[in-house]
Amino acid sequence: MKLLILDRDGTLNRSRDDYVASPDEWEPLAGALEAVARLNQGGWRVVLATNQSGLGRGLFDMASLNAIHAKMHRQLAAVGGRVEAVFFCPHAPEDGCQCRKPAPGLFHQIAERFGTPLANIPAAGNALRHVQAAAAAGCPTHLLLTGKSEHLKGRVGPGADLTVAAPELPPGTLLHDDLATFADWLLSQSPETSGSPAVPGSHGMS
Repeated sequence: MKLLILDRDGTLNRSRDDYVASPDEWEPLAGALEAVARLNQGGWRVVLATNQSGLGRGLFDMASLNAIHAKMHRQLAAVGGRVEAVFFCPHAPEDGCQCRKPAPGLFHQIAERFGTPLANIPAAGNALRHVQAAAAAGCPTHLLLTGKSEHLKGRVGPGADLTVAAPELPPGTLLHDDLATFADWLLSQSPETSGSPAVPGSHGMS
């Protein structure tokens, strides 16, 4: 099984300074839904792993989150894409749970649900904590330079010292401009090289 774990806010849809708390506030990033569709067509099953502490903070409820994801699924279907499942952490930081990224709990839940070793599941997202959680779980890691990581664009080109530009980035992480660029890269790889050193258009940290 070819399984892929993506972050949500800032990867698939626009992130906000506060929270995406209603369907009206969920806006897909340009090209992101089409990228998921291309991945699906290439045989990849896509799941999301997302922190949603707005639930634990009482800023929105499960009905609102379900409505947001219903809109997401409709818009994906309209372009021929599909997300298999959404795994989310509802807890606030002070709850001390094991599922809030950068803890790897959501990734272990996904591996258990789908019966796939985490070493075979690439994970991509724009948030450092998503990449850190994926690395802690043993996934090949990919950072997208959108949302929370957009400020790294222009600082992490070929020859850049990533230990200075992004010192907390897990070793071996590959960088991609956005989800569409990542999809192009992943679809160009054989199953054995999905976590291998970067090709043109991507940058790796070793």
